[in-house]
Amino acid sequence: MESSSPIDASAPYSASNFVLGTLTSLFFMWGFITAMNDILIPHLKALFELSYTQAMLVQSCFFGAYFLISVPGGLLVKRIGYQKGIGLGLLTAAIGCLLFIPSAMFAQYWMFLGALFVLASGITILQVAANPLVTIMGDPKTASSRLTMTQAFNSLGTTVAPIIGGMLLFAAHDEVSAQTDANSVIAPYFGLACVLVVMAIAMVKVKLPSTQDNDAELAASPDSSVLGHKHLVLGVLGIFTYVGAEVSIGSFLVNYFASSHVLSMSEGQAASYLAYYWGGAMVGRFIGAVVMQKVSPGKCLAFNSLVSCILIVVSVNTSGAIAMWSILAVGLFNSIMFPTIFSLALKGLGRQTAKGSGLLCLAIVGGAVVPLLQGVLADTIGLQLSFLLPLVCYVYIAYYGVFGSAPVTTQKGTR
Repeated sequence: MESSSPIDASAPYSASNFVLGTLTSLFFMWGFITAMNDILIPHLKALFELSYTQAMLVQSCFFGAYFLISVPGGLLVKRIGYQKGIGLGLLTAAIGCLLFIPSAMFAQYWMFLGALFVLASGITILQVAANPLVTIMGDPKTASSRLTMTQAFNSLGTTVAPIIGGMLLFAAHDEVSAQTDANSVIAPYFGLACVLVVMAIAMVKVKLPSTQDNDAELAASPDSSVLGHKHLVLGVLGIFTYVGAEVSIGSFLVNYFASSHVLSMSEGQAASYLAYYWGGAMVGRFIGAVVMQKVSPGKCLAFNSLVSCILIVVSVNTSGAIAMWSILAVGLFNSIMFPTIFSLALKGLGRQTAKGSGLLCLAIVGGAVVPLLQGVLADTIGLQLSFLLPLVCYVYIAYYGVFGSAPVTTQKGTR
């Protein structure tokens, strides 16, 4: 089976750049929305007097949507095409944001969780469509670099979100208390809904450089199992462990910095430092987009993973500023991991790219599972030692970068 060719390789350079620029705005928005969870968690934890395990249900509902919606989302994108899939994803996410309004008015935790699930369902459809679209919009050899560059704008969103979210949710107090007003979430999420609707309208009207051939290929995909690609299967586990580790660390940072063992900050102060974690990922992605033009993506992936392991060990075995800055530095080395694993796993899938993308997005459920498990550990062995769980995840990612990412197909008749 021949690999699908990039979208309209003969299209004018400026047109392709315009479309790629439009797609980067999508990456920014879902990064912003995802990072808002890291502010929402301590906010709801105090409001509803939750344990760490209960508070992590925020991430379980949000990223659990990836598990339930990714495969149907992949089939949907296969049926309606990339562009309409993106538009539908944006509108669904907007509905999820609007559901925060009744959730806040009734001050019910389960309603917040439901709103997060709907919001994440839209983001899932968006990712299933947008990630592979970026990978096939140019030279396949630079797919990792191109996806890393667009993911850098995803990190810009995750960097800005804690600053804005912290100002909006913690503005009236230095400490989050049980009397925190649930209505403080209405303004930011209503604003997000409006932006998402506008983006949906713009996205369905923008002219993509001829996706018809690719959409036809998607519809003509054979029924043979995409699981015959070993590097894809291992990549699915790679995405699971990476997203789980990244989200888990980010989810606990506010409470970690507020603990007496680190710096005893207020939640409001600690929230501002989240920008360094996500900002490091943004800087690293811009650097990685250049470095991976010359260096093997697999080697870069393994190097970053091993450094992340070292930084976690340092944080767990120290206190004060050293513990804080070492765990924040993990963000810098997280930078290239998601786009690199994603593009390596899709390499050589051809017409099965949409199916593969759906499976990889399914694996983002790691963001639902790993934080919940770390929450259990934090409630039992302590918050600081619980960070050893993400360390185990990074060990596997290093293995994938060195050994697991080489394309190996066991499916007969496919190369």
